[in-house]
Amino acid sequence: MKKYTDTGKKDTRSGFGAGLLIAGKADERIVALTADLKGSLKMDAFAKEFPERFFQCGIAEANMVGAAAGLALTGKIPFIGSFAEFVTGRVYDQIRQEVSYGKTNVKIASSHAGITLGEDGATHQTMEDIALMRALPEMVVINPCDYNQTLQATLAAAKYEGPVYLRFGRPAVPNFTPEDEPFVIGKAIVLNEGSDVTLIACGHTVWESLLAAEALEAEGIKAEVINMATIKPLDEEALIKSAQKTGAVVVSEEHNFAGGLGEAVAAVLARECPTPMVFVNGQDKFGQSGTPSALMAAYGLDAPHIAEAAKKAIAKK
Repeated sequence: MKKYTDTGKKDTRSGFGAGLLIAGKADERIVALTADLKGSLKMDAFAKEFPERFFQCGIAEANMVGAAAGLALTGKIPFIGSFAEFVTGRVYDQIRQEVSYGKTNVKIASSHAGITLGEDGATHQTMEDIALMRALPEMVVINPCDYNQTLQATLAAAKYEGPVYLRFGRPAVPNFTPEDEPFVIGKAIVLNEGSDVTLIACGHTVWESLLAAEALEAEGIKAEVINMATIKPLDEEALIKSAQKTGAVVVSEEHNFAGGLGEAVAAVLARECPTPMVFVNGQDKFGQSGTPSALMAAYGLDAPHIAEAAKKAIAKK
């Protein structure tokens, strides 16, 4: 299998911060807003470089969304930033009415997503945000896997005309994708060719899937690994092609099954290419306090659990 190297652990939220600054330098229409979380969203550099284009909205997410929609209607390209739990669940009505329904060019930057927020616990973690955003017409949903891809996804979101939900995280995780690989919205990336089972993942479970593929290879099982960073619109062509080749699919995600990547994949394959599937996800549970690595293991989202799921999928052929 193709080997990917961890070039050093970085948090994906820092990839967003770096991408936002680059995008801001390239396009003066870009503005940024946050709900009292400038440091947590790594928006400091943008705020320092462009103080007149940065707006601190305080702990008033609904007002932030409305302000961003208004800015978008004047020709600006607003990025709004907060924790995934607060920027989706707390302000869903505003996003629906003022961003999605209005097709306004607002980019929702969602940090600290999933359970890997860690010790802050269930009230600050979210395993439901992708479901909320996928359900909205016109909304693009992206969950990149590492620092480099998050940076590139931010640049792609800035150029895309329309609402975008960009999801990323807090912990430092392996940075392994090519630094200069452009992000194409709606296109999956095959990280490893395989013939026995397809491992589809997004966000933090992509690296875990690569580790699982290595473990499976040692047992003579050839796993194909697909980085499905764009959850909506889904790359159906790449999905169907791989499923037809391997005949078994595992979908892993740091999110609950309902409304997530697994459900999106299942809907496509049920319609176009019925395939044995096994799902690795948050088990329909709320989060809890703990270190990111301990929580990934506790919820069955790490490499050993993905490898075990692959064997179960293969057994269903």
